Amino acid sequence: MHDASIGQKIRESMMPEGLPLDLLQMAETHRIAEEAQVIEKIVESTSSEIISSLETSPSSQINNGHVQSESHGEPATSGEVVKQPVRTADPQWPTRTSQLLGFQILGVGAYVPDQVVTNAELQERCGIDPDWIEQRTGILARRYVAEGQATSHLCIMAAQRAMADAGVTAEEVDLVVIGTFTPDHLCPSTANLVQAHLGIEAPAMDLAAACSGFTYALATAAQFIVTGNSRRALVIGGDCNSRIVNPQDPKVAPLFGDGAGAVVLGRGDEKQGLVRYQLGSDGSGASLLDRPAGGTLHPFTESDLRDGKTYLQMDGRNVFKWAVKAVCNSILVTLEQAQVSIEQVSMFILHQANLRIINHVAEDLGIQQDRIYNNLDKYGNTSAGSIPIALAEVIASGRLQRGELLLICGFGAGLTWGTCLLRW
Repeated sequence: MHDASIGQKIRESMMPEGLPLDLLQMAETHRIAEEAQVIEKIVESTSSEIISSLETSPSSQINNGHVQSESHGEPATSGEVVKQPVRTADPQWPTRTSQLLGFQILGVGAYVPDQVVTNAELQERCGIDPDWIEQRTGILARRYVAEGQATSHLCIMAAQRAMADAGVTAEEVDLVVIGTFTPDHLCPSTANLVQAHLGIEAPAMDLAAACSGFTYALATAAQFIVTGNSRRALVIGGDCNSRIVNPQDPKVAPLFGDGAGAVVLGRGDEKQGLVRYQLGSDGSGASLLDRPAGGTLHPFTESDLRDGKTYLQMDGRNVFKWAVKAVCNSILVTLEQAQVSIEQVSMFILHQANLRIINHVAEDLGIQQDRIYNNLDKYGNTSAGSIPIALAEVIASGRLQRGELLLICGFGAGLTWGTCLLRW
């Protein structure tokens, strides 16, 4: 058995609180060096822990102290010599993955609101140096909704563009699934509102998996397509983060923006779809990134509003450490069990949370920069919207062709993660 879950281990290793805001910038050089040492240890741990059972039996994995047989599926290309990843996943990382073939993405679309908020504008609001934001996150600007707009409005625009790209009408769509953790209302779901506005006659539901929301929604809707219970499924990832962050919080407000992306799913051939995917959860790390008040456990009170407990709160340092390890290990497990090498994947799209996370993962796994997409500088972290927005840009640029392999990876609050290896 594991001695502790991922979230518990993170909390046990939590370091003292960082410097006060007025000293952060003075201590920037020290903190960057300190975090570099943390990442170096994570990388060393990830690369040094080799699963001996994989070397002797590719169908066996170690899970919670037990040998578990796994189905690896078919190699990426029949008869081709498959190169395994140089790195090997941490033996304590969850090994369960699945395969879901027989569907394809027919169309993509994305929407971000018109209002551009630059780092310079945030300096006026909360006094943080624009260069500090760029250096720490890679973000130069983000988009905010206008007064009267909400998550549903973003999703509707993205959906209309995806449907147009797929050549699909509202009458043809028979399922709507939205990944979001910033719904218009606690009830009804945002998917209900989008379905009604678009004139779709179909079941509609929200999935709340924060920044992993799109990967969860994609895997869920794909089940309906493959089993024949849906012919055209509309999958959307979208969030309106500007409404849930404290605009005066210099550690959280600069990170997030608003936006949505959508795809339309339909039947594909037997090689298209999810070659391998892993969805995961570790609720023991829930307090690392949460909104403390507003649910049935802690309903809204005046004191919560006064104390800022209705806003998104994040232990940035420990979320950063977890994210690097989670993304590397989930990608490695997924590729290992698909018998696919890093080199065989044409494009990687990671959740756009922090450019330093993306760069660390690319360096650790040996991913060339021209095969890992990012638009973080323009939009910031749009949560469930980040992957489908990036996907729409990749497709529009012609950087992914039919038959090629695409890997997407979402990670965030929950703690949750979702890695999907798709044959386009």
